[in-house]
Amino acid sequence: MSVRLPLLTIVILMCLFLNSCQEEKQNPYENISLEAFSALSKPDYAVNSRRIRENLERLIRNDIDSMSADRRTRGYYRERKPFMWIDRHGVDDRADTLLYYIAQVADMGLSTEKFRLGQMQKDLQRIRTLDVGGNDSVKDINCVLARLEYNLTKAYFRYAAGMSYGFVNPAKVLNTYDVQYSDSLRTVYHKLYDVKIDRAGDQFYAKAIGKVAHDSVGIFLSQMQPHNSLYRQLQQRLLSADVSSGERVKLLCNMERCRWREGANIDKLDRYVLVNIPAFKLRAVCPDSTMEMRVGCGTYKTKTPLLTSEIMRMDINPEWIVPRSIIEKDVARHAGSVSYFERQRMYVRDRKTGKRIPPYAVTWGMLHNERYLVIQEGGEGNSLGRIIFRFENNFSVFLHDTSSRSFFSRDNRGVSHGCVRVERPLDLALFLLDGQDEETIEKVTYSMTARLSREHLEKKNEDEDIDLLEEEDEPIDRSKLIRSVKVEPKVPLFIAYYTVYPDLEGQLRDYPDVYGYDKVIYRQLRNYLD
Repeated sequence: MSVRLPLLTIVILMCLFLNSCQEEKQNPYENISLEAFSALSKPDYAVNSRRIRENLERLIRNDIDSMSADRRTRGYYRERKPFMWIDRHGVDDRADTLLYYIAQVADMGLSTEKFRLGQMQKDLQRIRTLDVGGNDSVKDINCVLARLEYNLTKAYFRYAAGMSYGFVNPAKVLNTYDVQYSDSLRTVYHKLYDVKIDRAGDQFYAKAIGKVAHDSVGIFLSQMQPHNSLYRQLQQRLLSADVSSGERVKLLCNMERCRWREGANIDKLDRYVLVNIPAFKLRAVCPDSTMEMRVGCGTYKTKTPLLTSEIMRMDINPEWIVPRSIIEKDVARHAGSVSYFERQRMYVRDRKTGKRIPPYAVTWGMLHNERYLVIQEGGEGNSLGRIIFRFENNFSVFLHDTSSRSFFSRDNRGVSHGCVRVERPLDLALFLLDGQDEETIEKVTYSMTARLSREHLEKKNEDEDIDLLEEEDEPIDRSKLIRSVKVEPKVPLFIAYYTVYPDLEGQLRDYPDVYGYDKVIYRQLRNYLD
């Protein structure tokens, strides 16, 4: 590209001249001559692609911004790919379309200057009015064009990727938040976020570049706006006049969560279960009703992970395989104590042989050896309660009943090692069984409420009958007992973290940042704030 703007200017003015000739009024340019443009015939106005490239290389060297979109911008021009916004005709309205959308980030609580809106507006005006040269530090038009080209692409990549996928990568931020252990060689973190999430990759950026080339910027940018109802509600609250600084932080963090592309759009689901950890509540939603109940989640030290899955099965009166961490912390010191194992209704089983070890023969070494399992019998008094709701996940966490219910009256219900304890497990079971036959529903209800003996799960394998306490006044009907029920169809489950979320009446409610996630998200969002 090597063309001088004076010629372009002449062409434009000639068009004006011809247009005015078609009108019945005196043309103000009828006596103009080429000499009138002699002032423009100087190096400052000469557009040269080589000099633009040189200025782009300088901008790349001086750009230390570290966001993914910034690295993409540097990579694009480092590979000397075609200019995206400027050509032999100057800069057209594609740039104006982008600047229109960038100006709206202020309504999202973000800083327009972090997208360099002001600088781009000035440079665009300078190009269109030929306001270059003089005493400005950027003296010639090639410097202005290079800066405008670079900033437009950088802002475009930042905006497009951020609005489509979020400005913060939750997997990167949350999975490097909680240290599991650290030594001189490495640091290992607890995995806290296990949601399949889409991020802007090569295909996305290639598509974005193609939209500029084919003059589809406006359509592309309009399609990437978050459309879920919660985002719009949070934004409306953000724009209200009485928002405090603390509430503003919460709103920004929760709007960012709404931008994450985490798979299923909850607004489009007829039926789902959502656990909101900061609220310590579970919400079960179906087309004609919504049910809510209290839950207990992981403590600050043993956080419940964020995940999405599908509830696929319910096990009634389940046994509990005690986690290794609990064995080493609480159980191992009771090795050989018959009374402890009887009181806790626990037994030890050899993984290899499947045989139970008599309590008096259990040693400290066995309890620290992964060959041996510690199992708590099912039924009344079991830590999992009378029912567990199973779904695929990488943490061995589940929703389940509990034998200890006093904590449900507390506000902070961070009580577990990571599982979610539900306040009304039978109600949740009936919700999941909606559409099942009445006989199955009756069996689940009966099995969860029947009084079973202490020895009811003392069996050699999973297929043997249950031993039951048949009191004279309450005989057990064995035909009504059921161990497991499939949830068909599977019900989507979301274990999420919203510190601002609508209540059942649709009003936004604030919840404590119990795990401190808002702080770490806001720290990353500050790259886009004033």
